[in-house]
Amino acid sequence: MRGPQSAQTSRARSLRQSDNDAEARLWSELRNRRLNGFKFVRQFPIGRYYADFACREGNLVIELDGSQHADSAYDRRRDEFMNVEGWSVARFANAAAFDDMTGILETIIAMLDGRLTKKTISAEFSFHPAFHRDLP
Repeated sequence: MRGPQSAQTSRARSLRQSDNDAEARLWSELRNRRLNGFKFVRQFPIGRYYADFACREGNLVIELDGSQHADSAYDRRRDEFMNVEGWSVARFANAAAFDDMTGILETIIAMLDGRLTKKTISAEFSFHPAFHRDLP
């Protein structure tokens, strides 16, 4: 049975209040089912981690990262945990929220529509699809 998780709720609220400008810009595009009717939430708890944005319907986590996240072992462990829990994780550079919002949104739609399914890693973007427990 699910019940209130006051510590988790407080932490998520605190994280939402400290969104950076890139997160605020992306949230304005994702909120209220503005992106093709998909519902996103902010600072969604998954285990001991919090996803910047999550679409529960598509089991997709979206992260916006600054340069401090490049080659982060912590982020790799975090992504692996979320993948095992059934969540695909997409990471975009913060700068893309200012330079290429259309590209971010089109990429998110491609993931949710099942057109982007393979692991992808570049300087500006990475996508780690979920591990599927039902596959051999």
